[in-house]
Amino acid sequence: MIDLMSIARTEHDGGDLLTVLSNLFEPAEEKPNGYPDAVIWKGGNHDGTVIPVAHSLTDAYALLGTIAAIDVLGLPFFAVPMWSQYRHDSKLASLAWFGNMDCTSIKWSTAGDAYVNDGSGGRVVVMGKSGNAALRTQAGVYCNVRPYGPITVVRSMPCLPYSQNRAVFNVDQQSGIIHSEMNTPGIQMAYANRLFLKMVHESGQLGRVAMKPTQAMEDGINAGIHSWLLQGTKFEVGRKYAVDGYVEHREAVDRIIALLPEDFKDGMENWGGRIEQHISDTNYGLLLWDLIEKRDSIVLATDLDGDRLTDLLADVSDPLRAFSGIVAKHLGQEVDTEELWQNMGYTTGNGRDMTSVMYRMTGPPIYEQTLGSADAMLLRLLGGDESVGGSKRPYDPRIHFVLIRRAYLDANPDNDKLRQWFDDAITTFDQIYGGERPGFIEGYQQLKAAIKPWS
Repeated sequence: MIDLMSIARTEHDGGDLLTVLSNLFEPAEEKPNGYPDAVIWKGGNHDGTVIPVAHSLTDAYALLGTIAAIDVLGLPFFAVPMWSQYRHDSKLASLAWFGNMDCTSIKWSTAGDAYVNDGSGGRVVVMGKSGNAALRTQAGVYCNVRPYGPITVVRSMPCLPYSQNRAVFNVDQQSGIIHSEMNTPGIQMAYANRLFLKMVHESGQLGRVAMKPTQAMEDGINAGIHSWLLQGTKFEVGRKYAVDGYVEHREAVDRIIALLPEDFKDGMENWGGRIEQHISDTNYGLLLWDLIEKRDSIVLATDLDGDRLTDLLADVSDPLRAFSGIVAKHLGQEVDTEELWQNMGYTTGNGRDMTSVMYRMTGPPIYEQTLGSADAMLLRLLGGDESVGGSKRPYDPRIHFVLIRRAYLDANPDNDKLRQWFDDAITTFDQIYGGERPGFIEGYQQLKAAIKPWS
């Protein structure tokens, strides 16, 4: 058994967490390309039958829950030290190590405004906040994909439109950056756009494009890339932008096209499906209708709009359920709105289970998950009363096991034995946590006893 409480206290008290964790794992011979001095650990059973996954060891329960889960499962893995103090001390170098691991990876996010030791006896806000922006830049991330209920949002990164200053507007011929106040990288938009079209083609779902080509100059270029990608394909476009972005911005778009691989559109001549082009604002209402009517759809958005759309999806189900209760009460009935929601076939909860998959221009994807209240929950564990006098339930680590399962099956898609083993492990987990939820340490001990590690 790992002494999880000791690890939690060491982190909370600002102790030498690097040494504590170094004693748990072996140094890995594998290093990310270009970073020979990177601190990379390995653990689990590297038996050659399963391709390993890389874990980021960040903060609070993102750290503790991951360590517990990988110990229970026994699968081969790599681990990168990335908690706030270490990110700060390494001047964010650990983000580059993690972002360039050549394997499917899992990145946990916790509070971005943590205080850390400044090395001189003082306290400062951690460098790079949560580290997400720096990680995406270091890793070459071009988009993230967030499925939730019937709706999947493809959010191009770091595309930040809404420039109104025409005097500084240009496309750099060397980098493809759409230069304005925002510096939107056109190459990333091209990759995100292609992934969006591929997903629409393969899934048969409705594709929606959320841009503002008439108002944001970057989005004029982005819409032009989209128009160019549609050329020569079998996609049917219903609602169209009034102005074709490729016709309007051909010279600028061609500068970006010239920087793409020559085979960028190979095979796309056989892709098809239904596409609707919308001004980004209208997608808020459209996605509400898609959610209510259970219409499967995939949305392509830039960074700002994509973030807003996923926030909407995460937040809207609770008020919809509450409103259904108000209507039922008005009609003289008392209903359990959670049960009603499920009985009507809706699957969205409150957004805490919304997974993000970040795609890199080279290398496998990075699975990203946020634990917003991880710090508060860890304090309750350390305080000896996880339930706060019975008013709260202990932490539920199921998300760790579910996310790890998704990442390993993505990295090992044809390993049926691994898939069945994971299904059995999740079933065992649900048997232990299905009733009165055990405390975190007690749950870890029960899982260790009940789940046979991978071998």
